[in-house]
Amino acid sequence: MSQTVRKRRVFYIPGYDPIHPRRYRELYRSEGTAQAAISGYALALAPKRAGGPYGWHVRATQDGQPVETDVEVLIWAEIVRDSMAASIPATYLQLLRTAWAYIGSGALFRLMRLRKGPVIAALYPIVALILQALAGLGAGTALAGLILWPLPGFRFDWGLGLALCAGVTWAVLRWFRKHDGRFYAYYLMHDYAFTARWGGANPAALETRMAAFGDTIAQALTEDWDEVLVVGHSSGAHLAISVLADLIRAGRVPATGPRLGFLSLGHVVPMVSFLPEAKRLRGDLAYLCARTELTWVDVTAPGDGCAFALCDPVKVSGVGPADQHQPLILSAAFTQTLSPARWKQLRWRFFRLHFQYLCAFDRPGAYDYFRITAGPLTLAERFAKTPPSKSVIETPVNRFTSMA
Repeated sequence: MSQTVRKRRVFYIPGYDPIHPRRYRELYRSEGTAQAAISGYALALAPKRAGGPYGWHVRATQDGQPVETDVEVLIWAEIVRDSMAASIPATYLQLLRTAWAYIGSGALFRLMRLRKGPVIAALYPIVALILQALAGLGAGTALAGLILWPLPGFRFDWGLGLALCAGVTWAVLRWFRKHDGRFYAYYLMHDYAFTARWGGANPAALETRMAAFGDTIAQALTEDWDEVLVVGHSSGAHLAISVLADLIRAGRVPATGPRLGFLSLGHVVPMVSFLPEAKRLRGDLAYLCARTELTWVDVTAPGDGCAFALCDPVKVSGVGPADQHQPLILSAAFTQTLSPARWKQLRWRFFRLHFQYLCAFDRPGAYDYFRITAGPLTLAERFAKTPPSKSVIETPVNRFTSMA
């Protein structure tokens, strides 16, 4: 007698990432294969069967249950790339504007009451870019002095000296930008500047794209799936919050049909919700956390210095209503779910750790990305009896709580 196959549709919303979505397919293939070998289940990728141009199909057998999953990446990479096209001078202007947005509004000091890691990550590109400029000026000044310092009987040419200093400084800055894959200073500066430029509000192009995401998810909710699961990673988490809130408000989540799940990973919600014009996001947080149309599980880890680990994104934003019952906040607990040897390898690779949620764990606990996205249980079933992690931060420290 043939066994019923569980079917799931997964929509993955990446963070601020300019890279082609095939990267996520390869990451899922390699890490899923590794996790299956560790955990003792079967998992294999095949060409996509449903959805848009970027996705893949997963065949898995877990706990004796066959599962078919179609994964689609919801792309906004070209919006990211456009925002990263700023010249070197424009990037330094962004530095000034972004620093003022967070310092002038008081958001930076309030964010530091939550987790210092992501605040340090936000300050890093500012410090790095200033140091790069100082390195360029230092090299230019030294070279100009070495070449043009007047010999006996000669007068120093200040105009030529300044021109040489400026040229060397520019060359040094260009070198740093060309090699930003090592330093991430420009990348992170553009990331925070993208959020700060509109004071936490979404630009029109992003709102248009989010509406398209909503249409895609709404269509899947009318189809024959056991679950439609939305995964938002990093900045993609707060995009998913608004997309899902819009769907429910518009009555586009059917009362019968696939179960709707939302998995937020490594969120940075306060970096947006603590800014004065993030009224839309704060309203969506307050709305979504009280709804019954979906199950929302939030996973972070204190070992991830780029995320606001174990911070309730609703409560810390100061908009938690009396009837809030979501999200369920869990820790991926890297120091426990990664072996000591693996943790030692990754501990200081901060950017890599921010993606660990999408990767294999050699000592997996309750959180296993590949059981959640390709296993037989829905998100609601898997975590129905799971208590929230200890030491969840719920203190509302946001200065700005307006939602309209």
